[in-house]
Amino acid sequence: MPEISDTKNPVFGFLQDPSKRQLLLMLGIAGIAAIVAVIWLWGQEPEYRVLFSNFTDRDGGAIVSELQKLNIPYRYAEGGGAILVPANRVHDVRLKLAAQGLPKGGNVGFELMANQKMGTSQFLEQVNFQRALEGELARSIETISSIQGARVHLAMPKPSVFAREQQKPTASVLINLLPGRTLDNSQVDAITHLVASSVPDLASKAVTIVDQNGDLLSEQSNERGSGEPNSMQIKYIQSFQQDTIKRIESILTPILGVGNVRAEATVEVDFSQSEQAAEFYKPNKPPEASTIRSQQSSESIGPAGAPASGVPGALSNQPPNPSAALINNPPANNAASAQVVQGSSRKDSTVNYEVDKTIRYTQQPMGSIRRLTVAVVVNYRKPANKQDGEPEPLSEQELSQISELVKESMGYNKDRGDSVSIVNSPFLSPPREVIPEPPFWSQSDNIQLIKDMGRYAIIMLILAFIYFRIVKPVLDKLIPPPPPAISPTGEMAELIGGKSEDGHAATKPLNAQEEARKEYQAKVMTVKKLASQDPKLIATVIQSWLGVQKKDE
Repeated sequence: MPEISDTKNPVFGFLQDPSKRQLLLMLGIAGIAAIVAVIWLWGQEPEYRVLFSNFTDRDGGAIVSELQKLNIPYRYAEGGGAILVPANRVHDVRLKLAAQGLPKGGNVGFELMANQKMGTSQFLEQVNFQRALEGELARSIETISSIQGARVHLAMPKPSVFAREQQKPTASVLINLLPGRTLDNSQVDAITHLVASSVPDLASKAVTIVDQNGDLLSEQSNERGSGEPNSMQIKYIQSFQQDTIKRIESILTPILGVGNVRAEATVEVDFSQSEQAAEFYKPNKPPEASTIRSQQSSESIGPAGAPASGVPGALSNQPPNPSAALINNPPANNAASAQVVQGSSRKDSTVNYEVDKTIRYTQQPMGSIRRLTVAVVVNYRKPANKQDGEPEPLSEQELSQISELVKESMGYNKDRGDSVSIVNSPFLSPPREVIPEPPFWSQSDNIQLIKDMGRYAIIMLILAFIYFRIVKPVLDKLIPPPPPAISPTGEMAELIGGKSEDGHAATKPLNAQEEARKEYQAKVMTVKKLASQDPKLIATVIQSWLGVQKKDE
């Protein structure tokens, strides 16, 4: 019999043990699993998170330099405005960079005063204080959501003992807005008052605010005319109009249905504030019914005789006649006088009465409504019994009821000049826009799916290459193939149910169970007979079954 394998080879002897072969197989499976895990972890992309954002170029360069020294992978995001690192190392890297003093930031606050050195001059202390104040103001301004960065410049004159030479400080603020963001007038005023309140003797008019485009924002806030509404007034107008529209649509929607009514409102608001003072005088009452305010009287009596008068001559020197006429002058309402010819006598009297007067102060509130205009469009009503019927217009009675509801909901005032316009017209449904489906390769989800499938395919190809080029050749060398089986002849072929040397089948299976049992018993008897006659042949057959061939001695 030919020699199949060398039994003296230690590797062959090791592989003859079935338990050792199983151990070797398990080690091979574990190695393949380890290789698969390594390739899987290599194929998985780590998750990156933001380490720092909104930093200056100088801080960004210092941070990248430290990351390279620490051998930490990093990426850029948001157009270079943020640095990303692996998610599991974000906090560790932040602490390590904080120990290096990064990021330093573009503005220096009051921490500058903590690093004062011995022998610092008063001028240098004043300069450091001004720098610290500018940095703190810039940090406060940067907390506003629309502002990306800010710089503050303060011009603080040196104080003087002379009142005429006193100068007021001024301030300039340069702000860098985020892309697509703007500041309204109220925000500009807030920044102005923030800076003015932080510096002594700094007026709000002395603060200048400029954006990154060079537009002067503080001038627009300070010089806007009285006729131009500010942001708060515009918000009030818009809020009032939206509230009016909402009330109209909410009261008409249950009647007309959802989507069958559209309303718009326009309001004219008077934001001027005025005060008026007026004095009113009523006609005087009769003196006897009036209240006396003050009364004065005077009387004077002179010597008898009249003074010389008349034309000089004889006639004028003659004495007057004894019966002289007495002229009485009755007093008026407020004065009385009397004069007697014989003996000089005078009497005056003055009486002052109270006069009715009304003083009225009127202050008109700011934000009063001058005029309110509302326009309402109502859709045609679809017939209830016909699904595909033509829409029908509303009747005059229904339109009148809708008009009354609109007037009540908007607060209609005829004296104020309010107007309401209601139009009943069919609504045109916009044509449905057909959006073409993007191609398969341009969809983001499909692109990611293709990338994942490509990565998995590469992993499978690598695993196949490792198995067929490395693992399988090694296993073939370590585990030799089983020896070829011995071709039995004659009666032995009949026992194993194979074929004889002439190629014919040794036995033919029977369909009946009884015949199979009898055949099995016959084979057992034949094997026993052969075993008693030729034991060596039986041993050879058993060795061929076990895959072991014994050397011929």
